[in-house]
Amino acid sequence: MSVKENRRQESRGQESRGQESRGQTLNQAKATPGSVPNAKATPGSVPNAKATPGSVPNAKATPGSVPNAKATPGSVPKGAPRVGFVSLGCPKALVDSEAILTQLRAEGYDIARSYEGSDLVVVNTCGFIDAAVRESLDAIGEALAENGRVIVTGCLGAKGDVVEKAHPSVLAVTGPHAKDEVMAHVHAHLPKPHDPFTDLVPPQGIKLTPRHYAYLKISEGCNHRCTFCIIPSMRGDLASRPVGEVMAEAEKLVAAGVKELLVISQDTSAYGVDVKYRTGFWGGRPLKTRMTELCAALGSLGAWVRLHYVYPYPHVDEVIALMSAGRILPYLDVPFQHASPRILKLMKRPASSEKNLERIAAWRAACPDITLRSTFIVGFPGETEAEFEALLDFLREARLDRVGCFAYSPVEGAKANALPDAIAQEVKEERRARFMQVQAQISREKLRRKVGRTLDVLVDEVSDEVAVGRSAADAPEIDGVVRIARARGLVPGDIVRVEVTASGEHDLEARIARRERAPAGAPA
Repeated sequence: MSVKENRRQESRGQESRGQESRGQTLNQAKATPGSVPNAKATPGSVPNAKATPGSVPNAKATPGSVPNAKATPGSVPKGAPRVGFVSLGCPKALVDSEAILTQLRAEGYDIARSYEGSDLVVVNTCGFIDAAVRESLDAIGEALAENGRVIVTGCLGAKGDVVEKAHPSVLAVTGPHAKDEVMAHVHAHLPKPHDPFTDLVPPQGIKLTPRHYAYLKISEGCNHRCTFCIIPSMRGDLASRPVGEVMAEAEKLVAAGVKELLVISQDTSAYGVDVKYRTGFWGGRPLKTRMTELCAALGSLGAWVRLHYVYPYPHVDEVIALMSAGRILPYLDVPFQHASPRILKLMKRPASSEKNLERIAAWRAACPDITLRSTFIVGFPGETEAEFEALLDFLREARLDRVGCFAYSPVEGAKANALPDAIAQEVKEERRARFMQVQAQISREKLRRKVGRTLDVLVDEVSDEVAVGRSAADAPEIDGVVRIARARGLVPGDIVRVEVTASGEHDLEARIARRERAPAGAPA
């Protein structure tokens, strides 16, 4: 398949930008890496040329080439779906094309010899200079005219909506270096052949959670040295996962039916610190390795996004704006641990109770519907009765929505074990009980205010016409639930709008407000 010779021009980038030469994409031109037909073929090039591994037919077959030639190991099965491929641009684009072609062949797709013999065509574009843009748009136009089903990838796809404006009928557009995204679009429009060996494992992997929610770990380890914790000694310092890898996993989860992504790590707000917030790529587009940018990207996938284990750093305020805008759930899990400045210092924890109260007030002003969850430790070595009472005062003033409390446990290896004035176990348990009693009253009062309101609820289970689900304010396993009466027809994974009819200490009772399902994404 060829691109019409409208503008035959080989261009090179400025010397300061390196040897960014684009391959020619026209008929009757000497081929360079990434060029198209009627020229000497190179890996990834298109037909009517001498074949090499990965090239297309009408040539002597070699391992990795396509049919209508003598079969060798690596031939695709008869009747396999067929993908045509046009590769434009520089050697870096050529390598991207090779990666996509390799994945197509690995999954059992055939590489077609012509437009008319293709079930779908992928065009890898160049967008470096104006001539390259015009040439790429011509190539896309030819593929649409000759075949009609076209996926566009490459640098031109990263230049806003240039492709969509010129060719609105393309199936999908991605940026460069986007093999996984291209393959996802191919799968959507041309399902891959069944492989009885690899298809036993779903794309999202094996999950122990229900099908409709999943945990998304964005980093490992921690840079803090809290004296009650031994995580860094077991898991090491902070190691952020590449942002593109995180987003690719999230996309697979959502495509598999996940309605809620629960973002976890040891310190979610520190994501990217270890790599100096370097820019990664998702779908060929730049994306900073940083919590705010990651949350914004996750919020575009159409699923609920819930943040856990967030330290109250200043930049946390940025994600509150995303919550207020409905991009991610208005839910923040911030482990404050204590309110006494002295105890926090002994714990080697950041911030102070006064600053935390100010932050809480500011978060609620910016996002009135925000749910704040936290955890605390009572009975820490040296904690006085006065310091514990100060913690209760903080709790009454902060009026947090969801709270967990632990009696200090002397974990082997924790530096806090060496602190003087250990608290007796019975005193620790008595303080924990008093703490939870105060919080139970706060929770009861806050939930009572929700009676009569409508909420979106994600259904977790259904039994005897009663569904049990969770609202934006409820993380699985650790928070409350919403019990929905007369829930016939609901199934786990449904998001339904309900009216709250009663409340308790931790849970709500509700009835369906309207039968139609609420949309996925951030709730009303």
